[in-house]
Amino acid sequence: MTDTRTDRLTALLDEYASLEQQLADPAIHADQGKARELGRRYAELGPVVATVREIDSVQDDLGTARELAADDPAFAEEAEELAARIPALEARLREQLLPRDPDDSKDVILEIKAGEGGEESALFAGDLLRMYLRYAEREGWKTEVIDSTGSDLGGYKDVSVAVKSRASAEGGVWERLKYEGGVHRVQRVPVTESAGRIHTSAAGVLVMPEAEEVDVTVDPNDLRIDVYRSSGPGGQSVNTTDSAVRITHLPTGIVVSCQNEKSQLQNKESALRILRARLLAQARADADAAASDARRSQVRTVDRSERVRTYNFPENRISDHRVNYKAYNLDQVLDGDLDGVLDALTTADNEARLAAAE
Repeated sequence: MTDTRTDRLTALLDEYASLEQQLADPAIHADQGKARELGRRYAELGPVVATVREIDSVQDDLGTARELAADDPAFAEEAEELAARIPALEARLREQLLPRDPDDSKDVILEIKAGEGGEESALFAGDLLRMYLRYAEREGWKTEVIDSTGSDLGGYKDVSVAVKSRASAEGGVWERLKYEGGVHRVQRVPVTESAGRIHTSAAGVLVMPEAEEVDVTVDPNDLRIDVYRSSGPGGQSVNTTDSAVRITHLPTGIVVSCQNEKSQLQNKESALRILRARLLAQARADADAAASDARRSQVRTVDRSERVRTYNFPENRISDHRVNYKAYNLDQVLDGDLDGVLDALTTADNEARLAAAE
């Protein structure tokens, strides 16, 4: 490793030790926000520290085995095995030391919108929501449906859900779900189809890191706020007061509506959460668009603007078109077993970034 890399590793190890001391102090937990921030960073550095310690241990064992091999040839074979482990460990460390996405430790707001396909698309949007809620449950994350508009058959025309990780979790929600954005396509026989023909419909997924107020400044003068009565499937009114809120961000034209809560104030706060997330996502997208050609090429495999995945029910097959991932466990995936496809996407992105860095 270069001196720069060694200096960086030293700094990271020192930071990890400092965080360990701070988190052991009961006083720090009086401020839950601060404790959560420190806990996330501590969990983020954990894998790097573990790999460094494993490399150090293997190198120590290797030195000992080589010394003993001078008197006992039996240790020569052990020395060879230990030496063979080091390149893979160093490769893992190089990957872990790649510049991180600044939003990896953030929670997310996930939006699902029905697309082409009418009621079948809305039902599929409901299936996607259930899939993400089940995955969040497996990961021990908390979920909160911020806003939703149902359809007549029980699906969703659109739904927004906040997903939050545990403070002590290794990595954040964005780190795992950031590749989910895009057009998701389903192929199956709809419940509305009497002739048994397979239809294709689609739903759009948008995943945004949840923005804190310090991340995005929203000038109240830039907002137009309208209130109206909430409505349910079919357009019927579900509230007798003007509790639903629509916020328009005038500089960007972004419009957010929320109607789930009975209180106008609560709907306004929910809409502002979504608005801040969308503004942060737009700022990130603008920064990516202004990045170098090399940077754009390395993220092309996870472009969120393209059709990303197909769910084929007759074949029980899931296909992710960005990384040529294919598996025949669609029933398990829809029940929240997303790790296979998420791991494939993460690996592809890491390999692309390593190639660009080298």
